[in-house]
Amino acid sequence: MNIFNNLRKDLPASMVVFFVALPLCLGIALASGAPLFSGLIAGIVGGIVVGALSGSKIGVSGPAAGLAAIVLTSIGALGGFENFLVAVVLGGVIQLLFGVLKAGIIGYYFPSSVIKGMLTGIGIIIILKQIPHFFGYNSDPEGDFAFFQIDGENTFSEIINSLNFISPGATIVAVLGLGILLLWDKVLGKKAKIFQIIQGPLVAVAVGILFYIFTKDNSNLAIADNLLVSVPIPGDLTSFLGQFSFPNFAVIGNMDVWITAFTIALVASLETLLCVEATDKLDPAKHVTPTNRELLAQGTGNIISGMIGGLPITQVIVRSSANIQSGGKTKMAAIIHGFLLLISVILIPKLLNKIPLSVLASILLIVGYKLAKPSLFKKMYKLGWKQSIPFTVTVLGIIFTDLLIGIGLGLMVGIVVILIKSYQNSHFLHIEDKSNGKHKITMTLAEEVTFFNKGAILKELDQLPEDAFLTLDVRKTRYLDNDIVEILEDFSEKAKNKNIDIQLISERGVVENPDSYIKFFKLRPKSA
Repeated sequence: MNIFNNLRKDLPASMVVFFVALPLCLGIALASGAPLFSGLIAGIVGGIVVGALSGSKIGVSGPAAGLAAIVLTSIGALGGFENFLVAVVLGGVIQLLFGVLKAGIIGYYFPSSVIKGMLTGIGIIIILKQIPHFFGYNSDPEGDFAFFQIDGENTFSEIINSLNFISPGATIVAVLGLGILLLWDKVLGKKAKIFQIIQGPLVAVAVGILFYIFTKDNSNLAIADNLLVSVPIPGDLTSFLGQFSFPNFAVIGNMDVWITAFTIALVASLETLLCVEATDKLDPAKHVTPTNRELLAQGTGNIISGMIGGLPITQVIVRSSANIQSGGKTKMAAIIHGFLLLISVILIPKLLNKIPLSVLASILLIVGYKLAKPSLFKKMYKLGWKQSIPFTVTVLGIIFTDLLIGIGLGLMVGIVVILIKSYQNSHFLHIEDKSNGKHKITMTLAEEVTFFNKGAILKELDQLPEDAFLTLDVRKTRYLDNDIVEILEDFSEKAKNKNIDIQLISERGVVENPDSYIKFFKLRPKSA
């Protein structure tokens, strides 16, 4: 299908993504201790270059909050931003290698409950982080998603502080913006096509600019400059070009640069793969993104971004979900958003700097709510503890630590759940009658029995009473781990001492009290 066929949906969606991306590009650069323009470069390259190369229909790439702490530390440790850019370029090369080695398959091994927890956790953290900006309190930059903030506060103390420093003008325009967005979403968007082409966020931003212009001389309602978007404004072409930085390849032999590069490649790839998995779940059309191609696209993007002074790039869920929620259909939405960033930074930086951050906060609040709808918690609870516990741990981990740690905690809990399920599902135990004075017990092994199941099988065998008759049915078993075979081998001696008869039923027939389970299953005996 021609990607230009959906422009009437992709163009309005790209505008929304642009308004979401603009403050995040600047805020993540600020939180990273990097030049503000470096965040915009990453957003432009992520939109245009990665958007064009990616196989994702609705994913949007740009600078990532999850890398801000790494960037902040690395710039100081490597002796400057130009030295750090070498690590960004090398990180991109390593990502290309990951793609060639088909490492993208890693993304498929994260449990669905953890991915849903990631989406919900990010939704909640967006809401919590935007509340201070909504009220006109910008002590912490946009894009700082960690619980412990770079301004010394945490997520909740920042909200409490914001209530003591409410800016009336910023709050009014935020409430107006939120009202417009809700009106568009619930009423006008369903009335006529014009309201689908002209998106609510564009109207909200226009109202915000007009409010700022008409109230800037009012002592009560004026919005302070530090509560507005802050795009660098070059005086001429020379000063514009002077905003670009270039890597200092003289430090390419420094081992710390390579360690940073590998860290960037690993974290950026993992965050991208998780985002790909999440956006595919959100995608109404249920497209499946080729993950190895995504790594190649991200690697190319990071090489280009690093070469011209940009921050590291990943696919990011905030922008991607905004794209999906706004009706984006193809990669053109991501590409156009990149061009909008580029054109606006060159042509209308002064107009961009009249946009109140509080009205952009109202847009992000809607994005966050749609990611973390209360109905999802109810749905996950009904699925049972094996789904709800990893989900809840992931959500809480993201809120009270940061994105990657939260996902890691959820994954660890998910693995524990898998181990418990394996323990429970390794076999079925059926106790029959006691005819002839013997307990007749049937144990049917599952299709796959691994070392995870050792504990459960050992426990059941150990509890068999004396003079029992055990029927061991392995007809459905397609994979039997060597560890389990060794358990059966060891138990055969114990069975003789307890006068337990064993009948082994397999596809090859029935064997009474086999002499050797290792020989029966044609495995090598364990070495001494």
